Parts: sequence; C-alpha cells; structure tokens
Amino acid sequence: MSFSLFSRPKNLIGLDIGSGAIKLVQLSKKKGGDGYLLKHFGVRTLESELIVDGTIMDAEQVISVVRELIEEESIKETEVAFSVSGHSVIVKKIQLPQMSEEDLDESINWEAEQYIPFDINDVNIDFHILDAMDDEPRDQMDVLLVAVKKEKLTEYTGVVTEAGLNPVIVDVDAFTLENMFAINYEIMDGEIVALVDIGASVMNINIIKGGAFAFTRDISIGGNRYTETIQRECNVSFEQAEQAKRGESVEGIDPEMLSSIINLMNDKIVAEVIRSFDYFKTTSNNEDISRILVSGGGAKISNLSARLEEKSGFPVEMVNPFKNVEIPEGLFDIDFIKEMAPLASVGVGLALREVGDR
Repeated sequence: MSFSLFSRPKNLIGLDIGSGAIKLVQLSKKKGGDGYLLKHFGVRTLESELIVDGTIMDAEQVISVVRELIEEESIKETEVAFSVSGHSVIVKKIQLPQMSEEDLDESINWEAEQYIPFDINDVNIDFHILDAMDDEPRDQMDVLLVAVKKEKLTEYTGVVTEAGLNPVIVDVDAFTLENMFAINYEIMDGEIVALVDIGASVMNINIIKGGAFAFTRDISIGGNRYTETIQRECNVSFEQAEQAKRGESVEGIDPEMLSSIINLMNDKIVAEVIRSFDYFKTTSNNEDISRILVSGGGAKISNLSARLEEKSGFPVEMVNPFKNVEIPEGLFDIDFIKEMAPLASVGVGLALREVGDR
C-alpha cells in the first residue's frame, strides 16, 4: 500500500474509525463533474473500551462492526480511505532551502529527523511543498511534513484489511477536514478559519488561511471525558452517563449536578481551543481568526458552541459536511442525516480522496 496523505477528489469509501463510532461515507461525482451525490452514509456506535485514545484494544470486535456496516449499506466496492490522528501523528510546517520535489523525496528522511520526536525508522513520512507567499524569501520554501508511527498504520490497516476491504489511501484527520470545508464553504481570500473537530477521545484543531493549511494540533480530550466524569461523579454506568450527556433523563442523576459537570468540561475544552489559538497567533504575526466551525460528536454537547463563542470572541457555527452534497430523494432518512451530520466531517473528507493522489 502506498502511503499518501495529500488530496484531490474521487469516489472511494471514506471510513472514519473513531473511538466512539465508525462512520462510513461514499460519494459519487455528479454528471459533468460539478458537485457530488451521496451514495452511502452509515454510523455504528462502538462499545466503550474497544478503541481507547486511538489505540485499538479489541481488533476482532472493531472488524465485526466494520463488516456489519459494509453489509448494512450493501456496498460492493472495496477500496477505502481511512485516517489517523492523535499522539502517533506529527504534522509540522517547516522551511527548507529551495529544491525540486524529486530532490526532497530523496532527502526527506534526513531533513525530517530533527523535527520528529520518534525514531525515524519507526515512522512513515510524507510531505507536501506549499505554495510560496509573496513575502517569503525566494531561496526558501515551506513544506508540510507528516509522520505517522508505523505501528499505528499497521493496527488500522489490519482492521480494514481483515474486514475484507482494500486500504488504498491513508490520510490525517486535519487534512480531511480541509477537503470537507473546501467543497461546502466559500473560501475567502486571506480569511482565517478554525475547524475544530471534537471526537470521543481526540480533538483536532485545524486552522486554514485562504483555504490553505496554516496550523494543526491534536489534543487527547473529547466527548468521553464528559462521560467518564459523569459516570464517576454520579456513580452510574458508562451507558447511563452517555445518555445523560446527550440530554436524556437518567434516574439517579441530579440535573443541577449534571449541568455543573457539563459546564466544567465545556470550560476545559474551550480553554484548550483558545490555548491553541493563542499559540497560532504567536507563530503568525498575531493574525486573528475570522470564524470557527465545529464538528464531531462532542460538538453537539449542550452549550459548548455558545461557550466557545463567548470565550473566544469569534462566531461559531456547526459544520454541515453535506451542505453542498446532493442527497437523492427517498434514499436516505433526512432526519438521521441531519442528526449525524456533525459526525460525518472526517468521513466526507475521506470520501473525496482519489486513488493515486499525493
């Protein structure tokens, strides 16, 4: 399997294997190539402890869920794009002397060694030469460097393969969000947008300027932190805590106590996001973010978006990854798609990948 991380659109199965759920998206190009149709969309919740902090603890169970999802959606194709995130993934924008892509391909391991906190032999590396800005020196070039631990790739590739699928593209969550944003939202020249995806165990913050990569950070915090706190403080099961987090009434949980826990966790999430924004400002001539788009299951938690807007001072909106995707009438449960849309951002970004792109 070739290890390719950068993208152009095509018709693969986008398989987002998250700690809380597995999401599947397949798109097809409309006739004439102008826009996309939704072919398949499915979500299967995972039991807690199957995937913990991005590490697959019970491969057989995860494989079984993937197979069930493929069967449920009656998908005949097998070529899949999946993505990785978390502490096993390093994404850095670095500056190197001007050279051709061929020369960089030959020297990238040596160039990358000083930027990667892992043994260079333990990672797969990819790169992308970024377009030059007007104010940059002509003897230098910006390069987006990505390194992923081989054991992480082996773990996820094994699950996909054992499920009877062919993993042809490996992506990084941050880049899938860029793909999703590009087809659904107007890209304003020079506008700085923060894409914040809050999963069950990892939150990805991706900042883009004028549609191009500017900054990314993965943080090991997400929706499960709420659930675990509710479970511990209210002395209930994980499943009951999940129900309470979603706003359902659960016997034995005091509504005031629940509200206090959620508000406390909202403040922790918001503090991490703002800390990342502050760091971005120190590396980008104090440039300010124009707006924030949130996605992921965690983004649906009560009052989180409002709190983020209040504390950051930037407008916040929930992402709709199907905004510019045509949904064929009568083939999908529209209410289900609306409810699950925030969870589909990474899956849509993956479904836009093309076999053979870099």
